[in-house]
Amino acid sequence: MRRLAARRHTLRAVDASDLRGKADSGRYDVVVVGAGPNGLAAAVHLARRGCGVLLVEAADTVGGGARSAELTKPGFVHDICSTVHPLAVASPFLRSVPLQRLGVELVHPSAPLAQPFDDGTAAILERDLDDMPSQIGADATAWRRLFAPFVENSDKLVDSFLGSPPVPPRHPIVMARFGFPAMRSALGLARARFDGPRAQALFAGVGAHALMALERQPTAAFGLLLIMLAHAYGWPVIRGGSQRLSDALATHLRELGGEIVTGCRVSDLAQLPSSKAVVLDVTPRQLLGIAGGRLPAGYRGRLGRYRYGPGVFKVDWALDGPVPWTAPECTRAATVHLGGTMAEVAASERMMSRGGHHARPFVLAVQASLFDPTRAADGHTLWAYCHVPNGSTVDMTQAIEAQVERFAPGFRDRVLARSSMNTAAIEAHDANYVGGDINGGISDFGQLFTRPTPRWPPYSTPDRSIYLCSSSTPPGGGVHGMCGLGAAETVLRRLR
Repeated sequence: MRRLAARRHTLRAVDASDLRGKADSGRYDVVVVGAGPNGLAAAVHLARRGCGVLLVEAADTVGGGARSAELTKPGFVHDICSTVHPLAVASPFLRSVPLQRLGVELVHPSAPLAQPFDDGTAAILERDLDDMPSQIGADATAWRRLFAPFVENSDKLVDSFLGSPPVPPRHPIVMARFGFPAMRSALGLARARFDGPRAQALFAGVGAHALMALERQPTAAFGLLLIMLAHAYGWPVIRGGSQRLSDALATHLRELGGEIVTGCRVSDLAQLPSSKAVVLDVTPRQLLGIAGGRLPAGYRGRLGRYRYGPGVFKVDWALDGPVPWTAPECTRAATVHLGGTMAEVAASERMMSRGGHHARPFVLAVQASLFDPTRAADGHTLWAYCHVPNGSTVDMTQAIEAQVERFAPGFRDRVLARSSMNTAAIEAHDANYVGGDINGGISDFGQLFTRPTPRWPPYSTPDRSIYLCSSSTPPGGGVHGMCGLGAAETVLRRLR
């Protein structure tokens, strides 16, 4: 591998028309395909270890699921997918990048999450465990008993969950204590630990981030992990939009000597310049299309059986003012879960998992402009999505707006413009979101620990020059870059 200092002059993006001319240049140790958070992370880590790196992206901008655009009206900045970044705060990879110097500013709302009820009140997930009694009453003791050990050991848990999967596992005692309740269903754990409807609903709403029926295992793990992150790290947004994080990683890659090609979709490895390794930030379906001819039949068959999860239907709004929540405490949080009681949240997710569309879907809403006014010069932004069956074509705009209106009467009167995206539109923005699945594959027991197939290391393929680094590999979905870091470390070991 050539040393870093020899390439520091390469700081600009390369025009896509130049790609063919690089085909036999021999300038690159590694080519990375896909500039989502994981592709960017893989490229950055390889470049800082002295590799010559080329990053190729199909879209005109880098970022994948961490991109922003004016989806409704000029001057209103919307995040196309992710906005709230608890995993980014905790990520060992992102903590190794000088984000502040690169212009990334994290904005923390005073509370990570609000969940309103029909009586005009809301339960707030507070940053401080000591503040939970005011929100969930008598259940605060049980809440503290459940979460305090995880918050106290949050760095060890993050290291275990987000680190490259080790054998034996890191911090086995801490993980065992977490694993016992985590392997349950979200409904089962909430009923067993909490007596009151407010604590139960709050936990169920966070557990629903699993995109599975809440009766299924291990949906409790999602609730436990995300709530632990809220208490230990917060759920921040990025000032100016999530695109700022992606642009910062791209800038850092160029500082390290890496090159970037945008606007060039790779459909075959033959399009790429020669290199010692190719790292693909794609899901198994795209991997089969791009590199299937290089992979043995048995491995192709296992990739073909990879299962994708439910999709999302998303609506973005430009508003002439803030959302008029009946419960004013909802203005303390950027994230608001709209679903009422635990039973109602569970009914929505159950129907979705069975292929249906609930009339009152569980809705995840984000009002980032309340805490980041740069997103809307003259008004506010709001986005919300609900979970739908993979590939759904049903328009859920009215159902989602009805849920917002239910807890914020007069909301529709503040809408200046809207943009709705069904699962096909979601996938068109990012090909990794197959059928609208934003997690790169379902995370049930069958795939939670063996993404994308049972193989060690999970980022490798039978071809020693081809690697996978998307959220279809451990540790899975989220803006953390750790799939890319794990793949890059695997490549470095092979290159040595």
